[in-house]
Amino acid sequence: MRNILVISRVRAVLATFQESCSTDDKISVVSSLAEALDTLKNYRSDLVFIDMNILQLSAGSSAYKVVLQPFWLLYPTLKVVVMTSQAMLREAVAAVKQGASDYIMYPVIADEIRLITSNLIEAQKVQSELDYLRDQFWDKDSVPFLRTKSSAMQQVFANVRSVAPTKSTVLLTGETGTGKGVLAKIIHKHSSRKDEQFISVHCGAIPDTLLESELFGHEKGAFTGAVKRKLGKFEIANGGTIFLDEIGTITPAAQIKLLQVLQEGVFQRIGGDDDTKIDVRIIAATNEDLKQLCEEKQFRNDLYYRLNVFPIELPPLRNRKEDIPGLVEVFIQQLNRFHSKDISDIHPQVIDAFLHYSWPGNIRELENIMERAYILERAAVLVPESFPAELFVTEDILTRVQMDTLLPLAEVRRRGVEEIERCYLKEVLDKYCGKIKTSAEAAGITTRQLHKLMKKYGLKKEEFKT
Repeated sequence: MRNILVISRVRAVLATFQESCSTDDKISVVSSLAEALDTLKNYRSDLVFIDMNILQLSAGSSAYKVVLQPFWLLYPTLKVVVMTSQAMLREAVAAVKQGASDYIMYPVIADEIRLITSNLIEAQKVQSELDYLRDQFWDKDSVPFLRTKSSAMQQVFANVRSVAPTKSTVLLTGETGTGKGVLAKIIHKHSSRKDEQFISVHCGAIPDTLLESELFGHEKGAFTGAVKRKLGKFEIANGGTIFLDEIGTITPAAQIKLLQVLQEGVFQRIGGDDDTKIDVRIIAATNEDLKQLCEEKQFRNDLYYRLNVFPIELPPLRNRKEDIPGLVEVFIQQLNRFHSKDISDIHPQVIDAFLHYSWPGNIRELENIMERAYILERAAVLVPESFPAELFVTEDILTRVQMDTLLPLAEVRRRGVEEIERCYLKEVLDKYCGKIKTSAEAAGITTRQLHKLMKKYGLKKEEFKT
C-alpha cells in the first residue's frame, strides 16, 4: 500500500490518479500547501504531487526550496513531483534543481504516473537500505549529525568511516565553528579506542608559559610553583585519543616535544630525564593554513607532515546550506530533551532567512541562535520574532545604500565603499580569529593599514578571538 498526496485544484487530476494506482493505494487530494501540511501531520505520505501554479503562488519571492522545506522537516525522505504546463516548464525545472524529485507535464497520463511512482518508491527503498547499512557503522548518538544532503559533507563522513578504525593521525581543517571538535569525538567513538580516554586540549586558550606543562607534565621543582609532580594530558590520554585544537598556536618547544611523540611515542616531563612511553592517537585541528605558517617559519615542516597524515577539511556552513533544515531539527530535538518545553516546528520565514544568511560563525552560530530563540519562544513553533532582527535584513549592501536617492552620487558611492570595507574586514578578522598579521595578508594590505581601518570602523581584535 502506498500513500500519495496530490496538491491540485484540477478535478480531472484525481480521476487520472485513481486510474493509475491500485485499489490498495490511498490517494488524498488537497487544494493548498496549508491543507497538505495538515494532512501530512496526521498521515504519512510516500509521494507528493504538487501543481506548479500552487507552488509558485506559495513561493512568492522566496525560493521553491523554502516552500518545500516544511515537508522535508516532517519526512526527510519524502519525494516531491511537480505537475506543470508547457508554459511553466522553466519554473518546474527550477523546482527540481531546488530539491523536487521530478516533474510531469499536463495533461497527466495514468501510465506516466505509474512509471514515476514506481521508480521513486523503488529509489526510496534503496536509499532506506543504504541508510540502514550506514547507520550500523555509526554510533546511535552520532547519527543525527551525520544526516546530510551536502556532497562535500558526505565525502567528509566517508573519510571518517575509512580512518576511524585505524591508528593514523588525523588533521581537521576548516573555519571556526564548523564542527571540528564534534568530528574528533565521532572519530574516537568509532575507533578501537572508544572505551578509552578522549582528552580535548584547546591549545590556543593555554598561555605559552604553561602549554608544555599542560601537555607533557612536569616534575616536582621543575620551575617556581612546581610543588609536586603533575601528569600532562598526553600521559592521561595513554591508550586513548588526544584532540589538539588550534594546533597552529603551540610554541616551538612544544612543537619539538610533539614531534618526538609522533616519531617515537615517547616524551620527557619538564624537569625530568626519563622517557615516558605512551600509545596515544592524535587528532589535531586548525582554522589556519599550517603550510603557510611553515613558510613563515612559525611552524615546523617536519611536524606538519607528521600531523598531515590524513587531512579532512570541513566546509563552512554557507557552502552546505541544504543541511540547515536538518541541523535545525536536531537542535530542536536536543533543546526539547534538556528543557521542559515541547517545541515542534520552526516558521518557514525563519528557514528562508537562514538560507540567505552568510553564517560567519558557522554551525556554532546557528546552534547559539537556536538556543536563544528557544529560550524566548512561548509557543509551539519558533517564530521570526524570537530571532535576531538582522537575520531578516537583506544583505545586499549596495542596494540598501542606493535607496537613499536624496543623496548625491558621490556620497552614495562613499558610503557604499565604507560599508563594503567594514563588512569585508569583519569577515576576514572573524575567519582568522582576530590575528592581525594573518588577516592583513589575507586582505592584501599591511598590518599598519589594517590597524588604521579597524580604528576607522571601530573594530577590535578581541571581538574576534575564538
